[in-house]
Amino acid sequence: MPIDIENDDLKTALKKLKARENVLRELESVSGLGSWEVDLVANKSIWSARSYEIYGIEEGTPVNLNTFLDRLSDENKKLAHQKLQEAMQSGEVVSVQIDTKKEDGTPITVLVRGEVIYDESGKPSKIIGTTQDITEFIQIQKEAKELAELLERSSNEIYIVDIDTLDYLYVNKGACNALGYNKDELLQMNVRDINPYIQTDEIKQLKNTLLSKNNLLNRSIHQRKDGSLYHVQSYIHTLQYKGKDSFVIFDIDISPTIELELQYKQQTQELQYQAYHDMLTELPNRTLFKERLERSIIEANRHKNNFALFFIDLDQFKKINDSLGHHIGDKVLIEATKRLKRSLREEDTLSRLGGDEFTVILKNIKIPKNAATVAQKILNNMKEPIKIGIHTLHISASIGIALYPDNATNMDDLIKYADAAMYKAKDEGRNNFQFYSEEMTRDALSKVLLENSLRNAIKEEEFVVYYQPQYDANNNTIVGMEALVRWIHPNIGLIPPVEFIPLAEENGLIIDIDRIVMKKAMKQFVQWYEDGLNPGKLALNLSMRQLSNNHFITYLLQTMQDYNFQSSWLELEVTEGQMMSNPEQSIRKLKRLSDMGIDIAIDDFGTGYSSLSYLKKLPLKKLKIDQSFVRDLPDDDEDVAITKAIIAIGESLNLRLIAEGVETKEQRDFLLQNNCHFIQGYYYSKPIAADEILRLLTPQT
Repeated sequence: MPIDIENDDLKTALKKLKARENVLRELESVSGLGSWEVDLVANKSIWSARSYEIYGIEEGTPVNLNTFLDRLSDENKKLAHQKLQEAMQSGEVVSVQIDTKKEDGTPITVLVRGEVIYDESGKPSKIIGTTQDITEFIQIQKEAKELAELLERSSNEIYIVDIDTLDYLYVNKGACNALGYNKDELLQMNVRDINPYIQTDEIKQLKNTLLSKNNLLNRSIHQRKDGSLYHVQSYIHTLQYKGKDSFVIFDIDISPTIELELQYKQQTQELQYQAYHDMLTELPNRTLFKERLERSIIEANRHKNNFALFFIDLDQFKKINDSLGHHIGDKVLIEATKRLKRSLREEDTLSRLGGDEFTVILKNIKIPKNAATVAQKILNNMKEPIKIGIHTLHISASIGIALYPDNATNMDDLIKYADAAMYKAKDEGRNNFQFYSEEMTRDALSKVLLENSLRNAIKEEEFVVYYQPQYDANNNTIVGMEALVRWIHPNIGLIPPVEFIPLAEENGLIIDIDRIVMKKAMKQFVQWYEDGLNPGKLALNLSMRQLSNNHFITYLLQTMQDYNFQSSWLELEVTEGQMMSNPEQSIRKLKRLSDMGIDIAIDDFGTGYSSLSYLKKLPLKKLKIDQSFVRDLPDDDEDVAITKAIIAIGESLNLRLIAEGVETKEQRDFLLQNNCHFIQGYYYSKPIAADEILRLLTPQT
């Protein structure tokens, strides 16, 4: 349920936000640095006022990463991309000095410093950083001899240092003023005396870098005569000074910048936290819950573990909100959260989806009884009275439980089944837990109702096409994709194919469903090709009912003609078992399709007891290794032997090979090492909608 925010709280929060914004502006004004943030997902940027000023762009003008990159020469653009990759790979702060230009074309040199921020799953999501116009300092370095007086009077710290002894050979007034020493005192000192934290190894590394590049950028901490510390940004360049190998250091006090960067980082972390957590209970929210659930499925599948998903709803909570107010309701939710946490282990994930709905991902459940024990513990903890002010409240909970992999093996079904089990607990009188069962599905949607709904779904075309990409593992490029049907029921939502495909095949509706999939998939593929993309081949499953239908080939050709779909784009997959039910007829029809330029593939090869004599007669282009043989690779000796045998058969018949159900790097590496480099499975991608496929096909800038 939504949570009300009091007006006074909102006003206070806005005042604090405004005050923080003013502080940041003042810090930028003092430091002379502009701050910025790049959203890597949306390709959008946020610049501070100083950043706009540095580039001579009117404040508020929409900007993104290309606003910066488009002003660079090809060489500098390559350097910027290199530094960007370095930041993403290292996770550390990266600096780069680069030549660019203002809006009016005026050339400038800037010092850009950035740090990558990662999302909950460890993927780069943002970059935050600062930009400093160092054109003046570069110009000073180039004209050092002519501008000696300017160097002396510069408010920045300037030092010339003996490269061997690190003794100061020259210091300007700016250095004396900053450190509190006079010139004679400083000329009796060396670099180590005012850099208390610099290490011998760091000095050695800086020297080596400087000698190889002639200049470098560095940050360090200086100590004044009175013992106080401050941060400096150094630009260091080699030179000959009075006959000695030396280097000149231009130092700028960047203490305000450091504070600014820390505040930006803190704000970014706070926003990141808010995006993934419920603000009332500080529990993971719906977004983070789904990410954790997906991760739990992957881990459980990899390690062959089981887990339980709980859906928890507080009984009669609405009455508390309605009678006592949301402020009391919020305190009840906070207390309920504490009690739920007491019932769980550290490795379990407790989330709040909203209102009084909670979820629990209970890991490593060996038997259902373990989940029942935890559920009962939650119910017992919830029974204890809650005292809030003068009120003594009693609450209970209804808990629905779905088990992985017993009930479902994907996230959507697990959520749906746990939710259904929770409503069953409500129906059973509340204050109890219920496991999901097949009986509940049959009660909710009988076979008769399903068939009626299925006929209406065909009429209304409620089916959508998902695509699972097929990759060439040699270069990780998409070579095709399998079209898979999904039914979106207007009231029930997503109905898994396993619940309606067998019924559709039984009553002949599969032909109409396959025609819908064929039309939608061909139309989509043509659109991708017309947009200059390369989705490879479209793999369509060919049922035995279609293959036996006298009008199938005519309908296929007409559909291809209607959408201008090329035969070379199409691959039809027929299962081994279906083909062997009537091999002679199958061979004749498949040869006709092959003669049209359409590729034929055997799906689930190795599971249908096919005859090799028939296999030789089929106009095949591809064998698809069934996921049942891939699942335990490379650890199961029997699966290893079978897979190698299938690969050998395919090679002897000059057929392409593709393995389905590949989920791990170990499986992929084994297949690649054994000459099967076409891969389909969750290792690369689950079946996804067309708009998600578009992102995979679109070249990244």
